[in-house]
Amino acid sequence: MRILYVEDEKYLADAVIHVLEKSGISVDHAADGEEGLSLAVKPTYDAIVLDIMLPKLSGLEILKDVRGRGIKTPIIMLSALSQVEDKIKGLNYGADDYLAKPFKTSELVARLRALVRRPALQDEKIISYGDLYYNLEERSLNDIHLSEKEAALIETLIRNPDHVQSKEFLLAHVWGSDSAGEDNYVEVYISYLRKKLEKLKSNVKIKTIRSLGYKLCLKN
Repeated sequence: MRILYVEDEKYLADAVIHVLEKSGISVDHAADGEEGLSLAVKPTYDAIVLDIMLPKLSGLEILKDVRGRGIKTPIIMLSALSQVEDKIKGLNYGADDYLAKPFKTSELVARLRALVRRPALQDEKIISYGDLYYNLEERSLNDIHLSEKEAALIETLIRNPDHVQSKEFLLAHVWGSDSAGEDNYVEVYISYLRKKLEKLKSNVKIKTIRSLGYKLCLKN
């Protein structure tokens, strides 16, 4: 796997690159937005890791430009926990995933590998995990029709099995700008999905990870 890592904090970049390369991931590094954009548009990379706060061009400007050219390289955005509005903009511009700083490099490695394994979206009709299969076109889970928000939640969880998705990320990803001040949305819709999993007698469950978020996993 070869990735582009756009990060201006040298100490952080050096540390992350060291761990990524020890994990067998080849890394090209850009230290500012202009250099990052010039590399990001090349058909060279399996994925891009892109910080939001960069000199010369922001990560959001790079993301918008790359997606505007029709480039579908998977992109993970990096941002501080407080930058909720930037996260929402990034998702709207086409980011595939987010990591909040500070992050564990092992989680970045896992997310990169999951993104690179993911089939191209335009070729997908069904995504699955355990005994669950979600139909993207029909918006149905094992033939049970889902609401728009239920569908967006389960799709995110199925695409990232065994990885915790924070409440903040799910709010931004599913509700976008409508999420302000409504932090109980996720709990309500997770409850709806759990009832559907019970109805299906699925071998998959949605597990709450206290203070962190939710993940889809197999029952013991």
